[in-house]
Amino acid sequence: MEALNDDLSILQALCTEQHIELDSLKLEKIVHYSQLLEEWNLRVNLISRKENAPVIIKHIFHSLLISSYHSFREDEKVLDLGTGGGLPGIPLSIAFPRTQFLLVDATGKKIAACKAMINALGIRNAIAMHIRAEDLKDGGFDTILSRQVAPFEKLCSYASRLLKPGGMLICLKGGNLEKEISQAIHSSKTYNGFPLKVEQHTISEVSTFFLDKKIVIAFG
Repeated sequence: MEALNDDLSILQALCTEQHIELDSLKLEKIVHYSQLLEEWNLRVNLISRKENAPVIIKHIFHSLLISSYHSFREDEKVLDLGTGGGLPGIPLSIAFPRTQFLLVDATGKKIAACKAMINALGIRNAIAMHIRAEDLKDGGFDTILSRQVAPFEKLCSYASRLLKPGGMLICLKGGNLEKEISQAIHSSKTYNGFPLKVEQHTISEVSTFFLDKKIVIAFG
């Protein structure tokens, strides 16, 4: 119970600092997800088991930070590509219950864990599916999210096919991305002109745990 209260206090303080408005019920459900994620991680490799930061910060709040750069709309169709343990899709689906989230991953055990957590949390606006990105139908999504370590150009190649016209790809990535972004822009003619523009937003000022982390937004 003490750990639960600590995580709740940490998350509430961070969200307040970054002007992310979440009521107490949403915060409590997100912390519950954090607990479930750690429990499932003992059985299925969903996140690193040698963390240098609390999961509530490094994974959960990290995911919620996307909402500082993108306003999730009612009935917006969002794809979480390579969701792993449900990141960033599950925290954001709790925060934005009127937005529709599809969480996909090519690893069946990870999707089984996501389905169990979505069910346990009573989330009705998120579905987890065991499927490869290559097998998804074209053009169905307004926004694509990804925390996976795939090269940015590869993520843009998926996005160019899966996004509706004018859609965007939002990635949580780390390190020096100049070369990756340059390659993606250079290859845009191959991928239906996507991306037209790319923005990088550093988040190092938010927490020392995010020193090399960036939110990268590619616009179609």
